[in-house]
Formats: sequence, C-alpha cells, structure tokens
Amino acid sequence: MLQTLLQNETAIRLTAFFGVLALVAGAEFLFPRRRLTVSKLRRWTSNLGIVFLNTALVRLLLPATAAAFAVFATSHGWGIFNYFDAPIWFAIVASVVILDFAIYLQHVMFHAVPALWRLHRMHHADLDFDVTTGARFHPIEILLSMLIKFAVIAVIGAPVAAVIIFEVLLNATSMFNHGNLRLPLAFDRVLRLFVVTPDMHRVHHSIEDYETNSNFGFNLPWWDRLFGTYKPQPDAGHAAMTIGIRDFREPKLASDLPGMLILPFRGRVTGYAINRRAWSGKS
Repeated sequence: MLQTLLQNETAIRLTAFFGVLALVAGAEFLFPRRRLTVSKLRRWTSNLGIVFLNTALVRLLLPATAAAFAVFATSHGWGIFNYFDAPIWFAIVASVVILDFAIYLQHVMFHAVPALWRLHRMHHADLDFDVTTGARFHPIEILLSMLIKFAVIAVIGAPVAAVIIFEVLLNATSMFNHGNLRLPLAFDRVLRLFVVTPDMHRVHHSIEDYETNSNFGFNLPWWDRLFGTYKPQPDAGHAAMTIGIRDFREPKLASDLPGMLILPFRGRVTGYAINRRAWSGKS
C-alpha cells in the first residue's frame, strides 16, 4: 500500500494541481470578483514559471518528498503516532489537522521575522489576486517550508497517506482561496466556517499593513478565529481594496520572474513585519 502511494504520488499531485487550476481559472472567467490591473499573460507566465522552478529545485536539493520522508520516519519509529498505537483513521485525520496548524504558525512566523518576511513578501507583491497567486512563492521560502514540514512529520509520525492528503489539500485550497471568485455572500459566510474562502484570504493581500497581518490560514479557517487574527472583510471593500505591498508597485518588479526572484534582496524591511509595527494597527 505504501509503495503504491509513493509510486503514484506525483501523478496524484499533478492531477489535483492542474485539475484545480483549470476549475478555478474557469470559474474566475465566469464569476470574477475584481477587475485585474496587470496583463494575465504576463502574470501567469511568471507565477507558473516560479512553480516549475520551485519543483525542480526541491527535487534537486532535497533527497525526498514529504511523503517519502514520512515513510522513512515510520520505518525508524519516529513520532507520536509511531510510538502510540492509535487507529489509522485517527492518525490520518489528526496528522492533517496538526500539519495545517503548523502551516498557520509558519505563515505567522514568516510575517513576524523580518528576514523571513523578505522572502514571503514576493508572494504579497503580486499586483493582482487570482488562482496563480496561490502558487507564487520564492524558492528559498519553499525550501524552508519543506524542512519545517519534515520536522513536523518526524515529531508526530504522520502516516504517508495523511501527508499526501495534506499536500493535495494544501495546494488545492491555496489555489481556491486565492481565486478571483465572486461567491454568493450567504454561501461564503457558511463555507468559511469550514475552509478559507477567497473573500476571507483576499483581506490578507491588502496593501494595508494591519489587514495583511490577518487571516493567515490557507486551508482550515479555525486558527485565525482561535488566535485573534481573523478579519471578516477589508475596510475598503473587495472591489475597492488595493492588492500588494507599498514598496513594490512596478510590474517589472512585482510581475516579471527576474524581478520576483531578486525582490527579497531589495530595499529594507518595512512595517509589514509584525514586530516592526510602523503601521496604524487598526482592527
């Protein structure tokens, strides 16, 4: 069973990635939430280009995928669920929830530590907000995120099935909640009780510092509500809010691949970093 999952992991993840990308992109065309400000061809070329670059670098620099590392941890008896005899269904569900919580904490950390915010601000510098924004992360951030994931897997002893489920869910929900989608408001209010919706996460991409430092969840919406980082709507409204960060408003820097790659090494760390509160701090 483990061997079959590992052999098919790439096919499962690629099918999910391109399937969700096509579905959300189609829905964006039919039900757009906002008017885009930069050429979609320009942004998509760069945002999807960084995906292929990140995939190649991870394969080159890391000896195993997260799922393969889960098998390695299991074979060595590492982690809580490899030490205690828990039902497999419980281990899978608990592992997915714990991994999601770890990603929430990681996201907060990347906003709180100035050096990490330098990396993460490439994601926020996108001048528009659509399905491809959900896959736009700097290669160094992706590598650090993988190492953090490995550490969590080792500590909890996550089953390989849980890791694959989590990876698929994380990629799928990240593209969904970055979608330029107009959902019925009543439906959105109910849906965001169970999963992060585009309207919920779009607040996090506001140019306003105090809104950027809210709604950190990617998949499960509970952590923001539990830890006081939840903001229901942007103050300016979804149609009028400005997407991005103040420091990088030129498409050459924010939307072209070369500019995106060097963006972490340009300028100074501004008040967006949580522990540099040079912003208004509105609630």
